Amino acid sequence: MQARLNTFGTPTGAKFTKYLIAASRVLHEADVPVPTLHLVEIRASQINGCAFCLDMHTKDALAAGESAARLNLVAAWREATCFTEAERAALELAEAGTRLADSAGVSEEVWASAAKHYDEDQLATLVAQIALINAFNRGNVMVRNPAGDYVPGQFDSVA
Repeated sequence: MQARLNTFGTPTGAKFTKYLIAASRVLHEADVPVPTLHLVEIRASQINGCAFCLDMHTKDALAAGESAARLNLVAAWREATCFTEAERAALELAEAGTRLADSAGVSEEVWASAAKHYDEDQLATLVAQIALINAFNRGNVMVRNPAGDYVPGQFDSVA
């Protein structure tokens, strides 16, 4: 499989992608645990069917020390006992924020659950992370970026 478009191969695509990668760095330097951000990236990517992002974020999570067992259970996080209550709240927010068309948006209950575990800056980080991974997912799915060849840290020098 070959991508329909090399986003780094056009001036606008390259600039835009570099800004998205820079935004991701900002979020990963914020005060939400990086393992939680990885879980959010993975869950949204599962929902959106973005193989490229799943390949990237599972490999990055493994390289950062996440266990394969937890990564294998992200899709079934409600039934899995290996996630903390804070992680569950972040995963629930990620699902609600990714599936906006399936409901009336993020419910008060979902927001309250997240707010119980995260302060305002952390909530801002989670909201931005969910929006950002959805942007990456949609772009990658549209251009059909193939999965499987990602190497952890591959985009560290970009941006």
